[in-house]
Amino acid sequence: MNSTKRYHAATALLSAIFVSLILTLSPQRAWAQDDKKKDEAPPQGTPMLWRAPADITTLDLLAGPGGDASKPDLSQVIWEESQAGGYSVKWKVRDAAGKHWVVKLGNEARPETAATRLVWAAGYPTEINYLVPCVKITNAPKPPKDKSVKRCEGKGFANVRFEARPDDAKRLDLWSWKQNPFAGTREFNGLIVLMALVNNWDLKDDNNKVIYSPGEGGEGELRYVISDLGATFGKTGGPITHSRNEPEKYIKTGFVEKVEGNLVRFDYHGKNSGLFDNISTADAKWIGDLLSQLSERQITDAFRAANFDPKEIEGLTYEVRARINALHNLPGGADAMPAAAASPTPGR
Repeated sequence: MNSTKRYHAATALLSAIFVSLILTLSPQRAWAQDDKKKDEAPPQGTPMLWRAPADITTLDLLAGPGGDASKPDLSQVIWEESQAGGYSVKWKVRDAAGKHWVVKLGNEARPETAATRLVWAAGYPTEINYLVPCVKITNAPKPPKDKSVKRCEGKGFANVRFEARPDDAKRLDLWSWKQNPFAGTREFNGLIVLMALVNNWDLKDDNNKVIYSPGEGGEGELRYVISDLGATFGKTGGPITHSRNEPEKYIKTGFVEKVEGNLVRFDYHGKNSGLFDNISTADAKWIGDLLSQLSERQITDAFRAANFDPKEIEGLTYEVRARINALHNLPGGADAMPAAAASPTPGR
């Protein structure tokens, strides 16, 4: 075979590989491949972003959205496979009760655990997660050296976030910050404000997931979840200046810059910053009024659940309360909870 023919043959092979990858990774095929149901259509349900907490003052932010009953059985945790992509090391594991989890190791585990609890407390659906200070994972591979994975006694891994994978929940496609059924609503704007409150600089669509939850005897829900909240409790900024899991930087950053007319300007520097251009004082105050019902103990529990040390917990609790107060004290009024949303607290 001459050089020209070899060139065309190589080009054809590369093209075939490229097309195969595109088909494999396309969102339309995600449901069929992930759940091995290639002949089954994705489940249908009612889109859901927010539901009014039944009584926010009684929520247990230490246990979080899964409660104590859903915690993993740590008597034996077995590594099953690595999960590619993202900043952190992520593995699929199975606990002693046979439940499946995705564990996250490294710098994002602590902030994600705390941020999830605050988002859940405000009425938004979240993943179910827990932070385990030290756990041994049988058959686990050695993490890459550049991922800053810390070890603990007994050849265990330190500060590991366990994220549940319930059998009845189906993980569907991504959802977009700019194009979704809730864009422009008070509840969606409240979620955006929450991202500024926890300094989530990584507002990209890849971190968002639609999760189907079956209903009891009827149509289920399509829950619009921010599945990755690891880039929080640091400093917002660009590729070089941002940080995560740095409480000392978090408490030194700004939050509400000023009010211009009926709009709030936030000191936010991160991805999709245009989302903050049209947040009204009423919408920002609404989420602030809701969060203001949390006690100092509840806020503290969110950071205790994430295994921050006592000094960090004190600083983070103070700063979160200050940011909630800044929203609560904005001019104007927010309406009471809408009647249509007065239903049980989400989170499972």
